[in-house]
Amino acid sequence: MIQCVGPAEDYCSRICCTNALKNALALKRSRPDLQIHILYRDIRVYGLMEQLYTKVRDLGVLFFRYDDQHKPELHTKPASLSGQTLQIFSWDLSLRKQIKFEPDLLVLSMPVVPRSDMKNLANRFKVSLDRDGFFLEAHVKLRPVDFSTEGIYMAGMAHYPKLVEESIIQAQAAASRASIILSQDTFKAGGSVAVVSQHECTGCLTCVRVCPFDVPVIQPDVMGVGEMLGAAYIEPAICQGCGICVAECPAQAIDLMHYTDSQLRAKVSALLNPEDMTLLML
Repeated sequence: MIQCVGPAEDYCSRICCTNALKNALALKRSRPDLQIHILYRDIRVYGLMEQLYTKVRDLGVLFFRYDDQHKPELHTKPASLSGQTLQIFSWDLSLRKQIKFEPDLLVLSMPVVPRSDMKNLANRFKVSLDRDGFFLEAHVKLRPVDFSTEGIYMAGMAHYPKLVEESIIQAQAAASRASIILSQDTFKAGGSVAVVSQHECTGCLTCVRVCPFDVPVIQPDVMGVGEMLGAAYIEPAICQGCGICVAECPAQAIDLMHYTDSQLRAKVSALLNPEDMTLLML
């Protein structure tokens, strides 16, 4: 068995080593006479899975470590009756010499890779991906099953490669997080939300285009500025309060509650002219 093949040279898939050890353990228990060699760059069996490494070594499985400068090389040589024979040349770091293997069966440990359409799905739901292409949680310790986008949760190998036991635990956590919302009769949203003054809206669609959460919509039956039909509307329950639409609106028809223009002007005035504010308070 050769570990860290293909895309696994760039990132660790976490479960390849564990699966290789499980397979080696099952083979040795069913056929104790088998000679199993595992060529590895770095064995990673986390948690209680470290016991597997000790078990397979006790059963006679041999491990040979290589590095990036001395990767195993595969060759074939013609055989008289059975086609071709495999030959694997690997530089052993412990023995400091090249070892030749002629296995009857070669198993390559390929990593789990994300689907090719993960980026499209992430854009559709406005969620983030990590550098390897898997979904990225909001916080690795505080919010491990949440996305930064509220109301969307993750579980399983879409998050990153993991064993079945881990996927089940994470699925239970995601279901628990979702049940917190579903079990409530009402749900309170944050106070910092964008509100449109529809009588000042020109219906230019700027807020619709710039919003990263696709919240603003145009209500065609609402009267806007100049008695024109079509004005923007922002649903407070799903607004994230980022303020992008407020800054981009050319008609200045959108206010961010608790951060309105008049409030900000008053704060700046108080900061620059504290004496005036003191007299006003008196």
